[in-house]
Amino acid sequence: MAPKTTSPWRIDRKGVIAIVVAAVLLLVAGGSWFVNSVQPASSTDDNPLGGGRFYVNPDSSAVRAAASASGDSAGPIQELAATPQAIWLVPEEHPAASITAYVRGVVADAAATDTVATFVVYGIPERDCGNQSAGGLSAEEYPLWISAIAEGLGTETSAVVLEPDSLALANECGNIDSRIVTTQDAIDRLSDSGAVVYLDGGHSNWHPAAETADILKRAGVDRVRGFATNVSNYNTTADEVAYAEKVSALTGDAHFVVDTGRNGNGSNGEWCNPSGRAVGDVPAASDDGHHDADLWIKTPGESDGECNGGPPAGEWWNAGALDLVRD
Repeated sequence: MAPKTTSPWRIDRKGVIAIVVAAVLLLVAGGSWFVNSVQPASSTDDNPLGGGRFYVNPDSSAVRAAASASGDSAGPIQELAATPQAIWLVPEEHPAASITAYVRGVVADAAATDTVATFVVYGIPERDCGNQSAGGLSAEEYPLWISAIAEGLGTETSAVVLEPDSLALANECGNIDSRIVTTQDAIDRLSDSGAVVYLDGGHSNWHPAAETADILKRAGVDRVRGFATNVSNYNTTADEVAYAEKVSALTGDAHFVVDTGRNGNGSNGEWCNPSGRAVGDVPAASDDGHHDADLWIKTPGESDGECNGGPPAGEWWNAGALDLVRD
């Protein structure tokens, strides 16, 4: 479910930024498929994500795709490129030796534009348990990588989704105890940064709320802001909020964020590149209960894996991206 571990190609950063600016101008002049895709998040007194806007990565896969988009596909792809999305940190692309500088640069750029960067940390040992996004670091390497990320985060506010699927998959993987220990250590290493951390809360069509709450409590959800739901999945926001509020009630009122990047039409029961799906609500903070924000965590347009006509997990899939917009 993760992005591809190495970028397929790069273009000059100044050129990328120009593309994003041009895309935004195009939307202002010619209309928009998504409503208020870059509007400021609503402000709330106690929501750490409620005071600003979310960061648009000038080197996202959508931005790179927009550089070569033409004809009828140009507008939709540019719209995706102009919408704030999470930045996935994977060790295959950003190893410990370089990840501090990379994260520090993103955080500084976000601060300069008065936005909040969203990161997904995705490098835990036995990542995805040998499935489409198999990989990750060794038990010895992972703590050092997390510390390097924490150093780059500094004290500026950023949102961090810590290891999607790590806790929800742990029972199937047979490594609940080690996953809990690894998660607790990662929380410790991120604790002095400005990160607003959300653990893996699965989704509404997976484990019962009580089961999710139990493993979240064991992993240390009381020491972070809360948990994330629906990452890389398609369930409706209403279903996710209802499920997450049940989990919250069982975890001492933990807060949560919902991945709405691809849930506009809800789920058809498939998780790997299902047809007929659509982009969902754009990223914005929430003041509803324990719901901190809707975020585009999984990048719309990046494949879930080699299924239903898609390329390997994380690779840009232009046909899939256009389907999400048109549906």
